[in-house]
Amino acid sequence: FQPLERDFAFVVDEAVAADDLVRAAKGGDKNLIAGVGVFDVYQGKGVEDGKKSVALRVTLQPVEATLTDEQIEAVSARIVANVAKRTGGTLRG
Repeated sequence: FQPLERDFAFVVDEAVAADDLVRAAKGGDKNLIAGVGVFDVYQGKGVEDGKKSVALRVTLQPVEATLTDEQIEAVSARIVANVAKRTGGTLRG
């Protein structure tokens, strides 16, 4: 089955390590998430002082069937919730 990628950008305190975000995102669904990588870290205009934006690319690898839109949204919601719980990160709007 074809893997698919989803990008997320989280705003976190600048002291939060990008690796912590990667681990938190992977915890969103250990069966479907094949990989998580950081592709951008930004501080500056549009991000409040003391914070940074960390962009992650998450690769989902279905093993039993092609994922439906609802399943993709559910995994995405679990990723966002897990990152929020473990790092205090919020989805960048």
